[in-house]
Amino acid sequence: MLNFFEDDLNLIYDNTKGILFDENDKTFFLTGGTGFFGIWIIMSFLFVNRKLKLNSKMIVLTRDKKKFLLKHGWIEDYREISFLEGDISSFEFIENNIDYIIHAATEASIKLNDEKPLVMFETIVLGTQRILEFARIKKVKSFLLTSSGAVYGKQPSDIEKISEDYIGAPVTSDAKSMYGEGKRMAELLCATYHKLFNLPVKVARCYAFIGPFLELNSHFAAGNFIKNLLNNEDIIIEGDGTPYRSYMYSADLTIWLWTILIKGKNNSPYNVGSSNAISIEELADLISKKDDSSQTKVIIKTKKSNIPALRYVPDVDKAMNELNLRIYTDLEACLEKTISFNKNILNISK
Repeated sequence: MLNFFEDDLNLIYDNTKGILFDENDKTFFLTGGTGFFGIWIIMSFLFVNRKLKLNSKMIVLTRDKKKFLLKHGWIEDYREISFLEGDISSFEFIENNIDYIIHAATEASIKLNDEKPLVMFETIVLGTQRILEFARIKKVKSFLLTSSGAVYGKQPSDIEKISEDYIGAPVTSDAKSMYGEGKRMAELLCATYHKLFNLPVKVARCYAFIGPFLELNSHFAAGNFIKNLLNNEDIIIEGDGTPYRSYMYSADLTIWLWTILIKGKNNSPYNVGSSNAISIEELADLISKKDDSSQTKVIIKTKKSNIPALRYVPDVDKAMNELNLRIYTDLEACLEKTISFNKNILNISK
């Protein structure tokens, strides 16, 4: 598996070796290992750990190890990865020394947020409290929470990009706000543990991403459009196509997360994503052009109105200026790499 991603993993290595070179004989603890973020963290850890000969280890928390390995059986070939079975909100604390924790559990899920909002709340809030308590007991060197741009609530149409000092929030009278409010509470818990116990917490407010292992059957527009392309289907946009998003490639995301974990300021959130906005219609058009047969059409169901377009675009100057980060992969390459992966590895088109 790692051989397929050699170019991406070398990119991650080249841009993280300077911060990870002295992390010898350390133990990393990861939650959310089966998710999009988690699998990239695992792959990059294995690649950098071996290339730098760090002799470090990673423990991955999972509810079902067998199910995890059925999906990613190749991980069994790497002895530096071990598993702890348990639920994020109630897992048993282990005696191992832990140096770093990456808490990447609970990615955005509209289905879970709509159908089981209380489960979403428990997973985010109770899970974060549990892992923070674990981090406190282990006296970790750094703790990273993967939060979300959803903490800002709806982005005003007159604000082109949201920065970390924007004071906004989800609508509390709407049960669909559970994800965003849950992430806000998770951040607040991190701030509290930092204040009370001097825990070195780092927060990454993540936006939208494209890359291998992105779920194509979820609510992510980019994933849905790529699935349409691979299945030789027209791309159908139920709305008017005007909302703006921005997309960061998975390898770039991984560089940013490792850098924030090691070098980020404590209790000082960083937006993570691209600030290069593109409309949903433009994204669909771009993906449709990846069809060699030129058969894929973009169909927009809703007529455009005079209402200002919705936006979900971060200002990432803070991370770039403070941590010397940048965008390494342009959107064209993001799409080509993601489509190639799904054609060659997952065989989605068959």
